[in-house]
Formats: sequence, C-alpha cells, structure tokens
Amino acid sequence: MGKIKFIILCLIAVILPVTWALFVEPNMLVVKKVDLTVPKWHKEFNSLKIVVLSDIHVGSPFINYSKLDTIVKITNKEKPDLIFLLGDYLFQGVIGDNFIKPNLVIDKLGNLKATHGVIAVLGNHDWWYDCKKYLENKKITVLENKAVKINYAGKTLWVAGVGDLWTMPVNITDAIKNIKSNNPIILLSHNPDIFPIVPPGISLTIAGHTHGGQVYVPFMGRIVTPSDYGKRYATGHIVESNRHLFVSSGIGTTILPVRFGTPPEIVVLNIKDK
Repeated sequence: MGKIKFIILCLIAVILPVTWALFVEPNMLVVKKVDLTVPKWHKEFNSLKIVVLSDIHVGSPFINYSKLDTIVKITNKEKPDLIFLLGDYLFQGVIGDNFIKPNLVIDKLGNLKATHGVIAVLGNHDWWYDCKKYLENKKITVLENKAVKINYAGKTLWVAGVGDLWTMPVNITDAIKNIKSNNPIILLSHNPDIFPIVPPGISLTIAGHTHGGQVYVPFMGRIVTPSDYGKRYATGHIVESNRHLFVSSGIGTTILPVRFGTPPEIVVLNIKDK
C-alpha cells in the first residue's frame, strides 16, 4: 500500500467516528423497548406500559425546544400507563450550551400524557432552579423520599422516589415507611449509586445520571462513567443478590456534546412477573 493511500485510510478511520460522535449520534433519538422480569410483581401488571425519560438536559447541544417537542410527541405516541422522569431536565455548562429557563422547559414537559400519571425525581442540576415547584405546577408528581400508590387492573403498585445523591438527602427508609402491604415497589432515583443500599423488598430500582458513559468503544467499554462504582451501573439491567436495577442512558449530553455507541433513548419498559 502506498504511503498516500495509507494516510488517507488513517484519516478516514479517525474522521468518520469523530464526525459520528460529534454530529450524528447525539442528534439521534431511539425508542428502546426493554422487557424485564422482576420479583414481587403482580401478573396483572404484565400489560403495564412505562416510559422512562432521563437526563434530557434541555439547552445542551442538539436538545432545543423543537427537540423537546419531539420527545414529548414520541412519548405520548406510545400511550403509556406511567411516565417516569428521572431528573436533569436542563443544564448549563455543556460546551456549546444555550441556557433555557426552567419554567419554559417544564411547560413543555407538562404536555406529557400517561393514563396513571407522570412521576418525577430531581437530578443534580435541578435543585438550583426550583424545578420541583414548576413540575408540581404542571400536575407532575415529584417524589423526594416518599411514595405514591398506583391502582392498576385491580391491584396496587407503589412508586417511591428519593432525593438526588449528590445534592439532596437520600432516605430510602422514609421513602417506603408508609408502605405496609406486600405489593410491588418501584424505586426512582436520579443516581444509580444508591443501589447497594436498596433493600430487597424493592421490586425494581430505576435510575439515570450516567448517560451510559456517552462514549462506548468496542473492546474498551465505556470510557468515563460518573459513578463511584465505575462501569458497574453504567447502563441497562443489572441484577445483584436478586435485586434489580435498570439504568437509562438518557437523552442529552454533559460536559462534552458527544455520544458514541450510546444513542439518546426514550425507554419503554415492559415488566413481567417471575
């Protein structure tokens, strides 16, 4: 192979993935349908459709008003029974960001529709901007160390939520203290690092925050994951000691506006009983 051809091939090998990571994949939006089997789940809930939205980061590159409208439209098209919002609704600090006021962002999220409600927790960026007030003004339930009861198909599901691990008190005991029955419990947390202390009575913990590392390189894995546990809770379905965790890779970006091998995702969960 001639020297010039070799140089051209090397340039292509570098330019193509960089272009994809900077301009193509961050602008994608996939609907990721996930089937999970978890313990302590009523068979009547097997038809329950849950949509999970995490780390939207409106104002980061590729996530503007138009994209937020698209996210809401695609979510509503799924006709979910429940929508879970896992925090970090906006962000200021990404290279190339465009800060949008939180009330304007949450006005758009107020258009989300689910038969049994929209339930949210706050992320590490949200407490700066009083997002809880704006969410509740839009009739979105915000859980901070507490739980709500959902009635579906004649059975009861509890949804509990905790404060963000980095910025707020996390108290799982308080979150579930009023749950006296043996019904299934879903625990919502922005940050998956709480998982080692989640009690075995929780059917499923759902979290975001990690962005799936944003960059996944074959044979190397996820380069940087914002977790004290490294790649252990980076993304997907994790089972430890018969306890179940699902981590969404989210939609927006943080620090650097790149994604590679980890496209932005709207997650549709279909949970089955064991």
